[in-house]
Amino acid sequence: MHKAKGFFFTLAIAGLSLGAPAALAENRELLDARLQQAKPVECDVQCGDVITQHTKLKHDLSCPGTDEPALRIEGEGIVLDLGGHTVSRSSPDQRDTLGIVVSTNSMVRNGTIRGFGIAVETVGAAYLRLHELTFVDNGAAVYNFLGNFFLVTHSRFIGNSLGFGSEIDQATGTFDVRSSHFENNVLVVFLDGHSADILDSTFVANGLGVYCFAGGARIRSSTFARNEAVATTSPLIGGRDICGALRFEDSLIADNASFAPATTPVWNLIQFDMINNLVVGNDNGLAATARTVYIQGNTFWNNAGSGLTLGNSPLQSLPLTGIVRANQFLRNDGDGLRVLPLSTPTVIGNLALDNTGWGIHAVDAFDGGGNVARNNGAGDCEGIVCAPY
Repeated sequence: MHKAKGFFFTLAIAGLSLGAPAALAENRELLDARLQQAKPVECDVQCGDVITQHTKLKHDLSCPGTDEPALRIEGEGIVLDLGGHTVSRSSPDQRDTLGIVVSTNSMVRNGTIRGFGIAVETVGAAYLRLHELTFVDNGAAVYNFLGNFFLVTHSRFIGNSLGFGSEIDQATGTFDVRSSHFENNVLVVFLDGHSADILDSTFVANGLGVYCFAGGARIRSSTFARNEAVATTSPLIGGRDICGALRFEDSLIADNASFAPATTPVWNLIQFDMINNLVVGNDNGLAATARTVYIQGNTFWNNAGSGLTLGNSPLQSLPLTGIVRANQFLRNDGDGLRVLPLSTPTVIGNLALDNTGWGIHAVDAFDGGGNVARNNGAGDCEGIVCAPY
């Protein structure tokens, strides 16, 4: 995997729930509509310029890469259109170099930003719209030093150390990512005081997809394939911070080397939801501890480990509860479903076939009935009653 060098980012502590008040969402939609209707005028922009009106680049920019940004946006409601051109760093040293710094509600679109310590950084903007951009070989592609809400659409992130990150104890808000592609990045999304809503996006051959330190993420209709690890929730600096919510819906999780890094192989969460996902061909099984779960309509097939293991969070005193319903556990190299002792979810209407371990092993779970298991190597069901058909 390609790794950009010389980049260091800080870790934040605060947590944030998913979603935003309706009034704020409406205001953002109005602002976004105005930004999309803007018609930037071609200008002979040079490195170091301050953008205060709608502007479209006429040519590529190769900037020396100092601690002053290549470009700065200071006008309110400004659209900077890169015009299909590239803003890049020409100096050999990447560390502390800045690409585009945004201090007001703005939009950057249509071009490539390459080789900076931070490609796009906010220093006060409540709203930043990024559209049809390509971020290549940066330390951090998008960094929220002080801001709030990001809407990112139809963009590509290739070979960056970090896709999305934010400053400790200063930045909160939401990364709203739609129809974007992430490939060969060291870490894609780092969540501390942020939530992420990821839709119709692809994560391929990255080191780590999502690091949910103390925020939360909702991932919908997306693909995670051939990554070294899908996600982690373990604080690198210790303490009792915990990922608030991790939710996968209608997504494909396939052929990944692991669900979590080997040093912290379990996702520790408050709320864990999986709905209608296909989890297939991964090099190990998915293990999660949580306060509550909602696991419905998923297929865990041909994973080199147990399909799904659930247990009580070591950071919380209450047992795991919730619903595990209408899932299929097929041909996994281990148990299909294992619910660790003292965890008490309701297990209902699941199917477990041809796993090498137990079909369903759930000694303290509530038996909701309708579970079917057969042809499992260690036994079909333990702790609940399963029918063979």
